[in-house]
Amino acid sequence: MRLKDLSIIVTGAGSGIGEGIALRMAQEGAQVIVNDIDHAKGERVASAIVAAGGRASFFGADVTKSADMKALVQAAVERHGKLNAMVNNAGWTHRNQPALEVSEDEFDRVYAVNVKSIYLATIHAVPEFRRQGGGSFINIASTAGVRPRPGLTWYNGSKGAVITTSKSLAAELGPDNIRVNCINPVMNPTTGLGVSFAGGELTEERLQKFRSTIPLGRFSTALDVANAALFLASEEAAFISGVCIEVDGARCV
Repeated sequence: MRLKDLSIIVTGAGSGIGEGIALRMAQEGAQVIVNDIDHAKGERVASAIVAAGGRASFFGADVTKSADMKALVQAAVERHGKLNAMVNNAGWTHRNQPALEVSEDEFDRVYAVNVKSIYLATIHAVPEFRRQGGGSFINIASTAGVRPRPGLTWYNGSKGAVITTSKSLAAELGPDNIRVNCINPVMNPTTGLGVSFAGGELTEERLQKFRSTIPLGRFSTALDVANAALFLASEEAAFISGVCIEVDGARCV
């Protein structure tokens, strides 16, 4: 097993891409902390992993609150005796609309969930990684941070911040044997944010508009992203840090 006995936190793992990452990592032997702000969804995913023979437990935490993130890291250490990797997957977006029509509250929420969460994960997980001699962050960014689409300006900017922050942290934390990488998925209509990305109901017309920009001709799936995260968390990626893997069917080419 590629992640045998590793202790891994996956935020926003109650559905969509986060759920896929948690399931895939557990299949490869990881001890997974399933985090989500929605307790029912998170408990469901943790229970599904255990029912399939994997190891997982749920921990409810709001990734925008420092006390919650501190408790989340502590939970992994208390339950598993260590923390090997943290997958910062929790994300949010405003509705697809002109930049001037996005409210200040919506802007604040996008940056709190998408960017402040990375700050808080760093603040609370790095001391543990240093204590044990290393660790790994995998930050789920987006193709929006590389090739932005009109109507999602503030979301695009937040994901650009995740990408640049990941690279900077990789350079700064490398001497501590802490790797920092990110993944840029293209749109996945099943994540729960699809309606917001599209600016309305996911009609075939709207879906085709997005699909036509992806050379491989389909959307990303949770498994596509999970397989990339699996690689980055494994020893196979021991010398890989500061990179962003586009899981996008060549959308960003």
